[in-house]
Amino acid sequence: MNAGIDLLNVLKSRAVTVAFLWAVAAVVFTLIAEISPCRSEPANGFEQERRHMVTTQLRERGVEDAATLRAMATVPRHLFVPDSLQRSAYADTPLPIGHGQTISQPYIVAYMTAMLALEPHHKVLEIGTGSGYQAAVLAELTDHVYTMEIIPELATSADSRLKAAGYTSVQLRQGDGYNGWPSAAPFDAVIVTAAAEFIPPPLLKQLREGGRMIIPVGSPFFVQHLMLVEKKNDEITTRSLMPVRFVPFRRKE
Repeated sequence: MNAGIDLLNVLKSRAVTVAFLWAVAAVVFTLIAEISPCRSEPANGFEQERRHMVTTQLRERGVEDAATLRAMATVPRHLFVPDSLQRSAYADTPLPIGHGQTISQPYIVAYMTAMLALEPHHKVLEIGTGSGYQAAVLAELTDHVYTMEIIPELATSADSRLKAAGYTSVQLRQGDGYNGWPSAAPFDAVIVTAAAEFIPPPLLKQLREGGRMIIPVGSPFFVQHLMLVEKKNDEITTRSLMPVRFVPFRRKE
């Protein structure tokens, strides 16, 4: 009788031990799942690629503006490139988006954005929507984003991509960006994503006092320069920032 009771007690003790070990294992696996990026991220979310891009392409090259870095770490760049190029979306290179246009490399997008020194209340005009990626980055910094695209097919596609990604506050217009958007002016900032041979006067006129414009200037067949334009006391000052290569600024024929 005593032997039977002892055996029963041993079995109960072992059962309690096994249950305890399973409980500990469950806690450990839960903690691992919470701290492991591989488990907490969707398989196709590209979060790791985006973080790597911010670290190696932006921070290490001197982009320091915290708001810009947060925006670049947030916007899903892979949703703004053709499906066939999604796995190259975060590479250190521009990518074709059709109709002879490109999406700029991440560093250039971040650098141009940071140079605008945007505040949440600022109103910004983008000329050259392209795929909509730059507009999405701007929309992470301010709710007052206006963007223009001259190519109808790109304008339609960008509008769809922006809305699908949740950037519903962006105002998009298809048309010739040379004349800007007079009804929405003045703008605290203007960003041009195609190379013009000179700075369009209508865009200067629509720039608010104290505002900034960043624009690549130069012929498509020669070295272009990324220019920072500032309006202070009704005077225009320009400063060359770096040599660049952009697609040409297109006008309505």
